[in-house]
Amino acid sequence: MHVTSEHRLDDHVLERRFTVGDIPGILWTPETPAEPTPLILVGHPGGLDMMYPRVSTRARHAVAAGYAAATIELPGSGARPRSADAEKARAELRHAVAVGEPVTDDVVDRLVLPLVEKSVPEWQSALDAVLELPEICGPVGYSGGVIAIGVRLAVVEPRIAAALLYAGSFLPRSMFEEARQTTIPLQILLQWDDEGNDRQMALDLFDAFGSQEKTLHANIGGHTGVPHFEGDDGNRFFDRHLIVPRTPPG
Repeated sequence: MHVTSEHRLDDHVLERRFTVGDIPGILWTPETPAEPTPLILVGHPGGLDMMYPRVSTRARHAVAAGYAAATIELPGSGARPRSADAEKARAELRHAVAVGEPVTDDVVDRLVLPLVEKSVPEWQSALDAVLELPEICGPVGYSGGVIAIGVRLAVVEPRIAAALLYAGSFLPRSMFEEARQTTIPLQILLQWDDEGNDRQMALDLFDAFGSQEKTLHANIGGHTGVPHFEGDDGNRFFDRHLIVPRTPPG
């Protein structure tokens, strides 16, 4: 892990930009942690510079609640090389949504499956690097989207103990079987009027998850209209599953 810049923000948060290999990322931690801090991975749909205001707000809110937070740039986003196949599939998806046509399974598979296959190992490499820092510890939570990335991580990454998934993107039908294999606690956030999401698919996915503890939060509003109180509720969700009770002395 190579730190490329470091800034102390006005809410006593230390923000470090880093790279792991050629993968850019950002880490937010308490400026002066008293002890090692549990980590939340902050998922997003890509383009860290464009997404920075929203991602940073979520991360700093998590730090204020006692966590560290980290994110990485997704393949094909920011300054990372583009995939012509993914760009074509993304254009087809946007066109279908814009004209009110169904988004076909073929388009979703071509856009999402290669992204999951490449990005999940990168998330794991970043997790390896961040957890080597003495001020950060497990267990780890995952918060955000792309929901397909969150589903895969929930199944294959044992260090992730709980996930808050944003149902704001399409999931390949083939990944519903992975959802059935999910066992960690889940909280799913669904914007009921999200113009770019398939609401019924999100409800079907929630039903498919195999976790014994799973909660669905559905709010009126579009993709960016998530109520502010969901941030506090998300922190309470992670408090239940990431904060390890300390044994009293004696």
